[in-house]
Amino acid sequence: MIHDKVLSRRTVLKGMGVTLALPWLEKMGMQTSWAAGNTPIAQAAPNRMAYVYIPNGVVPSAWRVATEGALPAKLPPILAPLADLTKDFSILSGLTADKARANGDGGGDHARAMAAYLTGAQPRKTDGANIKVGVSVDQIAAARMGDRTRLASLEVGADSSKMAGGCDSGYSCIYESNMSWRSSTQPMPKEVSPKLIFERLFGSGTDLERARRDAERKSVLDAVRDDFRELNVRLGADDQRKLDEYFTAVREMEQRISRAGASSAPKLPVGVKAPAGIPQSYEEHLRLLADLVVLAFQTDTTRISTFVFANEGSNRSYPFINVREGHHSLSHHGNDPAKMAKIQDINVFHTTQLAYFLNRLKSVKEGDGTLLDHSMIVYGSGNGDGNRHNHDDLPILLAGRGCGTIRQGRSIQYGKETPLNNLWVSMLNRMDIRDVQFGDSSGELKKLV
Repeated sequence: MIHDKVLSRRTVLKGMGVTLALPWLEKMGMQTSWAAGNTPIAQAAPNRMAYVYIPNGVVPSAWRVATEGALPAKLPPILAPLADLTKDFSILSGLTADKARANGDGGGDHARAMAAYLTGAQPRKTDGANIKVGVSVDQIAAARMGDRTRLASLEVGADSSKMAGGCDSGYSCIYESNMSWRSSTQPMPKEVSPKLIFERLFGSGTDLERARRDAERKSVLDAVRDDFRELNVRLGADDQRKLDEYFTAVREMEQRISRAGASSAPKLPVGVKAPAGIPQSYEEHLRLLADLVVLAFQTDTTRISTFVFANEGSNRSYPFINVREGHHSLSHHGNDPAKMAKIQDINVFHTTQLAYFLNRLKSVKEGDGTLLDHSMIVYGSGNGDGNRHNHDDLPILLAGRGCGTIRQGRSIQYGKETPLNNLWVSMLNRMDIRDVQFGDSSGELKKLV
């Protein structure tokens, strides 16, 4: 229902099998950061959280910022793609994921790295069905506040979640390919197809309705045209422009997904249908996924997401940056300079994609700030140095201002063995979830504000 005065933040446009959420509009009332102090909750910009995961650690010497304080003008090589964003992120050193260590369980650091990363729990060593780890921090948040949005959380990634088999020294493949866990025995498999993610965000109809739209080559925007016209006449010029920009972004996304599906169709035997919507280009795949997370946050369809660039232990090659060897194989570099240089190239490629994601968030204006200002984006790995398989002093980057509750642009160094779970508790607190004892957390991280 569209009102003449203040528009509800939950307003959606509906049509045949489509529910299209809206970005923030001035007609919805002023939005401002929590840091403004006395802003009513109903008018406060919502905080979001996203966890972006990279496998196999990094080359520490090319990541590490040597001293605490403001980020240097010249960033370490792996962080160089983020040079234009130095006021929007910080590097957190000294954080440890203790439950990713063996703790008596022997080999399996890759499986434990991802399984323990967001759960803070030691995964049970099994390559069978008797899996057990813990509830991940994103799902704690989703359980508490998921009823405020259409989707409680969104799990995406460029590699599929494996749900069976053994992968790493007696650990199930489930552990090294699932970061999000709804319960100690139930992972939240990530979606890799941009087309299916798009349908999840915008298509609420039946499979038949979606198939009919595809057959008729109709945009989701065509389905909500009547609702759009009714809304548009009630908006001011700025809101009309913003809505037009949003619709253009949605349409461009549909076109990119359509092109990706067409270009990625391999030659298959007669009668076998090729999957649609996943680009041949890994970079384009990551960017489509990033854009979908941005759209999900922009429309308040969800406030919680996990985004896996590649599964832990990934042996993906990167020929497009002249790295033809497998990532995991190279990570066991034995301090060979040539292999380390190639790992560094992979690390730089990944931070280049992170820069794209952060810039997209930063480009979306929302109230008195941007979508990035109203988000907390963690980028990192459960492995420190892939060669050593260490789980202390992890490569952790925190971007976004968390609605004014985080001061960015710094190298923040914590003492040895500071629990990574302290960061997760700090983020939960900023989502107004303040009574959680999580893993080995000893409390909030200091120095974030």
